[in-house]
Amino acid sequence: MREPKILVVDDDARLVRLLRSELSASDYCTYTAHDGAQALQIVKDEDVDLVVLDVFMPGMDGFETCRRIRALSQVPIIILTADADQSSKVKGLSVGADDYLTKPFDPEELLARIRAVLRRAHPASEGRWAEIGRSGAVNEPPFVCGDLRVDYANRTVTLKGEEVRLSPTEYRLLCQLTRNAGRVLPHEYLLTTVWGPEFRDDVKYLWVYIGYLREKLEADPKHPKHILTVPGFGYRFRKTG
Repeated sequence: MREPKILVVDDDARLVRLLRSELSASDYCTYTAHDGAQALQIVKDEDVDLVVLDVFMPGMDGFETCRRIRALSQVPIIILTADADQSSKVKGLSVGADDYLTKPFDPEELLARIRAVLRRAHPASEGRWAEIGRSGAVNEPPFVCGDLRVDYANRTVTLKGEEVRLSPTEYRLLCQLTRNAGRVLPHEYLLTTVWGPEFRDDVKYLWVYIGYLREKLEADPKHPKHILTVPGFGYRFRKTG
């Protein structure tokens, strides 16, 4: 069974790298394009299963690109745009898009929409698409800290017995922190191991995702007891306190 092929089309190189990282971590085969012409060529050459398409691009915008893709293929298309105006949503759907997501967005929401659109496009393979991104068990005992349990073997996180839904990036970051509990992990180490070497200087990504984890796992995110900042250096997961 091959991995689903996802084409990401956006002229924002950092966003493309981020989405490629998220999708690859969720077991998708990812193609990228930075303009409409390149996207059309990939659709012609590759049997892609879904296209994630930005609206505001130089030259051929996302609406026109969507229209031209639709003339070639019935591949599902999710449009991304910074314009929250209802008329833009209607226009995107009218030129053939299957779904619409407004920037900024949580990558986990995009992944959920991708799974939903793939299930709709391939109803006979619903189980196959639904399971993508949920595999990857490892032979490793769980990490337990009070009410928090990270089950590495089943890739699940629970807090007070309730499952906590984490995006693939959030989960990878938490795994690095918990597997190295008590150690101070430098920014560069976390960025390289979680996002990839090309992200080693993009500290803002780390700030944002540390914030996401604190919101989901700390009793008081503004005064965390476990996911601690080491100013000017990195982060540490404290097991006690």
